[in-house]
Amino acid sequence: MIFPFRTFLGAVPTGKLDPLTLFLDADIVVQVVMIGLIAASIWVWTIIVAFSMRTGTLEKKSRSYEADFWDARDRDALLTRQVRAEVPSARVAAAGLDEWRRSTANGRSVDKAAARDRIAAAMESQVAEEADELASKLNFLATTGSVAPFVGLFGTVWGIMNSFFQIGAQESSSLAVVAPGISEALFATAIGLFAAIPAVIAYNRFSARVDRYEGKLQRFADKVHAGLSRELDKA
Repeated sequence: MIFPFRTFLGAVPTGKLDPLTLFLDADIVVQVVMIGLIAASIWVWTIIVAFSMRTGTLEKKSRSYEADFWDARDRDALLTRQVRAEVPSARVAAAGLDEWRRSTANGRSVDKAAARDRIAAAMESQVAEEADELASKLNFLATTGSVAPFVGLFGTVWGIMNSFFQIGAQESSSLAVVAPGISEALFATAIGLFAAIPAVIAYNRFSARVDRYEGKLQRFADKVHAGLSRELDKA
């Protein structure tokens, strides 16, 4: 005779998992781990929202500035202090124009090859600086994505150790003795994954977005460099 699986295991609890109860009943060490992981998860989502908004704003301002830059007769007039502070493309153009002015300021014969190299180096350095500044915001995502699962695992291991200690203290190997503690311990791992998975996904997507944005800035820098090279040919 084949007994149903439910009957073989005995009575199945009708209640549902309550995350708050799991947290409140957990060992103090496991609670500290959970609080840290929850705080990390909140900060991860804050970075995701803030970075998405920031990169969207920067891309929009850069597109607008670049369109104005190529249409303007007096490009220096576009480089106000506010624009330099807010628009990465403006800072890239400013780096090239500043170096161009320094290279042609003495009024004597200009070493055109050396001037071109300096202009290119100045703009490439600025492009790299802009990309590094954006990418630095992603460090916490990378750290959380790699560390959070292990922090959650630490909470799980500690909780399971505590459950086995309860077995010894009560001299009972009943599942009812160890199950609550193990459930609370595994909840720490679940929270660790809840923090780590969005962090890893966001880090990979945002890293690719930073790379694309760096490429756009570099292409703009190349066009500016080409224009300044033509100006040098006229000098």
